[in-house]
Amino acid sequence: MTHPLVYEINTRCWLRDLSIRHGRCLTLDTVPETEFSEWQRRGFTHLWLMGVWTTGPRARELAQCDPALIAAYDALLPGWRAPDIGGSPYSIAAYTVPDALGGEAGLQSFRQRLHAHGFRLLLDFVPNHLGVDHPWTREQPDRFVQSPGPAAAAFRVTTPAGDRWLAHGKDPYFAPWTDTAQLDYRRAETRAALTALLQTIAARCDGVRCDMAMLLLQEVFARTWAEFPCPDAASPGEFWAEAIPAVKKQHPDFLFLAEAYWGRERQLQLLGFDYTYDKQLYDELLRGHGAGVQEHLLQSAPEYVASSAHFLENHDELRVAGALALAPHRAAALTVLGLPGLRLLHEGQLTGARYHAPVQLTRRPAEPPVPEVVALYDQLLAALARGGVGRGPAQLIAPRAAWPANPTHRHFILVLWPGAPDTFTLVTANLAPHPGQCYAPLPVADLARRNWILRDLLSEEWHHRTGPELQTRGLYLDLPAYGAQIFHAEPDD
Repeated sequence: MTHPLVYEINTRCWLRDLSIRHGRCLTLDTVPETEFSEWQRRGFTHLWLMGVWTTGPRARELAQCDPALIAAYDALLPGWRAPDIGGSPYSIAAYTVPDALGGEAGLQSFRQRLHAHGFRLLLDFVPNHLGVDHPWTREQPDRFVQSPGPAAAAFRVTTPAGDRWLAHGKDPYFAPWTDTAQLDYRRAETRAALTALLQTIAARCDGVRCDMAMLLLQEVFARTWAEFPCPDAASPGEFWAEAIPAVKKQHPDFLFLAEAYWGRERQLQLLGFDYTYDKQLYDELLRGHGAGVQEHLLQSAPEYVASSAHFLENHDELRVAGALALAPHRAAALTVLGLPGLRLLHEGQLTGARYHAPVQLTRRPAEPPVPEVVALYDQLLAALARGGVGRGPAQLIAPRAAWPANPTHRHFILVLWPGAPDTFTLVTANLAPHPGQCYAPLPVADLARRNWILRDLLSEEWHHRTGPELQTRGLYLDLPAYGAQIFHAEPDD
């Protein structure tokens, strides 16, 4: 059992930066071998190419005229020009790879090279909506949510049967995305068409990150679009309960990752998703609320944690290097990387990037690597790999107070990873801005029958402990503010 370690790449910006660095135009089929070697060194299992699909001219025009986006472009890229704006990767005009990125042949070549290096490929699936440029808006308008006439949340399209007013995609808590058209999951034909579309994507990759997956849940969809009635609505059940098995029947190892919020994560897991975003963990970590992190993890069912995607940033969130100082950043990173489930790292995160680029941009400012952040991730990823973290089952452990009236154990995160026979690894992090102490119970088979050497893979520290001592009291931990340790234990025979 391997817990995925996923690297998200902003494909358009990455290929542009790569081309500048190598002095020639590079596409997916000409990515240098050094990139694959670096991903191997880091220990990634999956590459997520974010923004690989085609965006249309109307979506690009809208992205160039939006006042809020213009302000963001001005702040990040003073003097930007129209070619720097590619439009939102989530306003999809076609699920095909544009020639500028290497086309479909380039994607196939890139995937083959990933497989040769032991990686798997993730791509985006945006089930809630399509871009305003997608041909279905003109050729298959009945697949979309419609208004009988002009409406603030709708746009007009001319079809062979006359003009139609199609709703823009949205979630119920924000204004519509004006570069999108909302698909209508109350219609059986729409659901069948999207399942077939998903099958075509599954033939070209090894998994999908499903954008805003909870918006398709029947109860959520009905509430969001109650004011846009559907005369021929069907009630065939949850879309995901049909679509995911249909794909896995053809591709049994295909990975489904859901972007999910609002407490809908476990529901989506039960409908077939392999992993769902754990936004609550992210929020608690970025808030610096160590006790909240521990409470969230220990009160969640183990199967929920193991089916969650853990992250400190992605293309939607601010850069963690700008949100956390180095010490809390390190403790939070070890927490995310030391948990069972899917661990997600974002391009630029490992070098301390601070600029959050809107996804509409195809160019971003250059940022030199921050040596301290590079060293942080180099050390953590290497130590976790040496300790076998990410392989096999893992167990979250509730720490015990080191002595009465000492509450600092409430800020500790402890994860036990059994390794090869007679070995185990304990990931430990103190998420508090002050020193803390605790005892770590060790539910290890035959623990009391051996003596143990415990070596911290992040330092030169090591300890000798008797099995009966560990069995009775656990491992005593005394960590500084935002301290982090990875203890690898072997019998002392």
